[in-house]
Amino acid sequence: MEVSLSARHGDLHKDSQEYIERKLPKLSHIFDRLISIQVMVDFQSTEPLVELLVEAEHKHDFVAKESGPSVTAAFDSALDKMEGQLRKYKEKIQDHHRRSLA
Repeated sequence: MEVSLSARHGDLHKDSQEYIERKLPKLSHIFDRLISIQVMVDFQSTEPLVELLVEAEHKHDFVAKESGPSVTAAFDSALDKMEGQLRKYKEKIQDHHRRSLA
């Protein structure tokens, strides 16, 4: 799985970068067929905006954006949204396969 972190209009502190890198493997535990994860932090507005782009097998892309008082808070909110999207997609796939076998 390919992971990339980037920042626009500012620099990402090493602590925040390590925090994000430590939390990202959680997504692959939820859905193991992930191809790439891109995390982009934008410091243009008063609150940092974190955007998560996740690419899964079979051309499925997931996007979660969130802003917050700090990079870690915004990232945690975006991560929660992404986890929900991946869980919902995984359930949809599993239900689809079970119905076709019956």
